[in-house]
Amino acid sequence: MKSRSEAFFNEAEKKLKSAKEELFKPAEDIVSYSVCKNAQFAIENFLKGYLTKNKMEFEPNETIATLYHKCASIDKHFTSIDLNAIGCKNHAIDSRYCSEINSVSACYDVADSIDTYLRKNKIV
Repeated sequence: MKSRSEAFFNEAEKKLKSAKEELFKPAEDIVSYSVCKNAQFAIENFLKGYLTKNKMEFEPNETIATLYHKCASIDKHFTSIDLNAIGCKNHAIDSRYCSEINSVSACYDVADSIDTYLRKNKIV
């Protein structure tokens, strides 16, 4: 049976892959909403997976920022991941999305950075 943290990580990886596939389409074919939401959900699931793996509790509707700060409280090196480019980090995940390609790309980059960090530290 898969652990809860593995389920979060697997979902995060699927969402990151979907965002990447959308982002690397020709510019005129990109659906920015799809990149945005998939990147948001990837970030959320990576953070929830990390917290679950470290036996930390979180509320169902926490923001990306609160989840991130909890992760940083476990590992101070987590702060090397910069969330400043994400405009939705302080809002409920379902309440905001961006449509500008630069914002969408920045959100994808954050999701990719978290994935890279977790892999580099052999967490996933």
